[in-house]
Amino acid sequence: MSAMYNWGFELKQLLRLMLPILATQVAQAGFGLIDTIMAGQLSAADLAAIAIAVGIWLPVMLLCSGILMATSPLIAEAIGAKRQQNIPVITHQALWIAIFLGLIGMLILQLMPQFFHLLKVPENLHAKAGLFLHSIAFGIPAVALYSVLRCYCEALGHPHVVTIISLLALPVLIPLNLIFMHGFAFIPAMGSAGAGVANAILQWVMLFILIAYLRYAKAFTQVKLFQQFDSLDPVWAKRILKLGVPIGMAIFFEVSIFSTAALVISPLGDTVIAAHQIAISITSQLFMIPLSLAMALTIRVGQYYGAKNWQVMRQVQHIGFVVATVFASFTMLLLWLFRGWLIHLYNKDTAVFDVAYGLVIFAIAYQLIDAWQVTAAGCLRGMQDTKGPMWITLFAYWIIAFPLGIYLTRYALFSAAGVWIGLITGLFIACILLFIRLRTTNNRLNQSGFYSKKVTNPF
Repeated sequence: MSAMYNWGFELKQLLRLMLPILATQVAQAGFGLIDTIMAGQLSAADLAAIAIAVGIWLPVMLLCSGILMATSPLIAEAIGAKRQQNIPVITHQALWIAIFLGLIGMLILQLMPQFFHLLKVPENLHAKAGLFLHSIAFGIPAVALYSVLRCYCEALGHPHVVTIISLLALPVLIPLNLIFMHGFAFIPAMGSAGAGVANAILQWVMLFILIAYLRYAKAFTQVKLFQQFDSLDPVWAKRILKLGVPIGMAIFFEVSIFSTAALVISPLGDTVIAAHQIAISITSQLFMIPLSLAMALTIRVGQYYGAKNWQVMRQVQHIGFVVATVFASFTMLLLWLFRGWLIHLYNKDTAVFDVAYGLVIFAIAYQLIDAWQVTAAGCLRGMQDTKGPMWITLFAYWIIAFPLGIYLTRYALFSAAGVWIGLITGLFIACILLFIRLRTTNNRLNQSGFYSKKVTNPF
C-alpha cells in the first residue's frame, strides 16, 4: 500500500468520521447559542445571568461527559484488537458510571447558587442565574447517559444517528424556550431562567429517542447492547475511571478557565459581561471544528493503537495536524471578515457591541494554537495517555492563565482584555507542552517494542 494511498485513504476515513461529529457538536453548541441570542433579546441583565449560569453549568456538564469519553478509546481499542465481545461490557459499565456522575452533577448544580456571594456574582443576577441552574440540573443525568451512547455509536463508525437527533432537537429548543421564557397558558414567564427548563426537558427527550433507535436499528443488532445488561463490574469500572477521570479533568480545566472568565470580569458590570459572553459564544461555536477533529482522531488513533500498528497511527496523527491547521486558518479569516455581523446577531446595544468587537480580535489570535493543542490531546487519548494532558492543562490554565487574567483584569486595569490575554498565554503553554508529550509518548511506545512491524490496515 503506497504512502500516497495511505494518506488519501486515512484522510477520507478521518473526514467521514469527523464531519457527522462536527454536525453533532455544532448542533449541541447551538443550544447555548440559541439560549444566548434569545436571552440577549430580553435584556443585558438576562444575557449576563445566562453568562454566569452557563459559566458554572458548562464545566460541570463537560466534566461528566469528559470522564465518559473514555468509552470511545476503549471501544476503538477493542475493535482494533479484534475483541468485539468487550464492546457491550464497556458500554454497560460506562452507563453505570454515567448514572452516578449524573446524580452527583445534578446535586452540585443545585447547591452552586448558595456560593454566588463568594464568587462575587452581582446581586441583581442571583435570582435569574440561580433558577437557571436549579432547572437545568435535572438534565445532567440525561446528558451523562447520552454521552456514553454517543461514544458507543461514534466508535462503531455510526455517528450519523446522533447527528440526526441533535439536528432535529435544535429547532425544537426555540419554541420550548419561548414557552418557558415568556410563559404560555398555565406556565409562568421565567425570563432567561426558562432556558434551563427547556434544555433539561430536551436532553431527556433526546436520550429516550437514541435508546429506542439503538434497541431496534439493524446496524446495531450484532452488538446486542440491550438484550442483556451487565451488573456493575468493579474491574471494568476502575479501568474506565482510570482512563476517563484524567480526560474529564483536562476538559474541565480548559473549559472552566473560559467559563469562569465571566466571573472574573463580573465586577465590571452587565455591559462588559454581556460583551464577553458574546465573544466566548462565537468562538465556542468555531471551537467545535477542532474539537470534532480531535474526537475523530481519538477513535482512529485508538483503533491503530489496539492493532499495534505504529506506522499508520503516526500517519493519522500527521494528517490530523494538517487538517487542524487548514480549518483554523479558515476560522481566523471568517472571524476577521464577519466579526461585526456575528456580534449583531446577539445584541444591538452599541456599548455591548464596542466591547465585544475588541474581544473577538483576541479570539482570532488563538485559533491556531487552540486547534493544535486539542488535536494533540485527541491523539494522546487515542493512545490512552490521559494523565499527562490532565497535569498539563492544570498547569497551563490554572497555574498560569487564571492568576494572570485576574491580575491584568482587576489590578493592571486591562478590563476584560486582561482575561483574554491570560487565556491566550495558557493556550500557548498548553500547546507546547502537549506537543512535547505527544512526541515523547510516540517515541516511548515505539522504543518499547509495543508496535508490530507489519503495516496492515485492519479496518
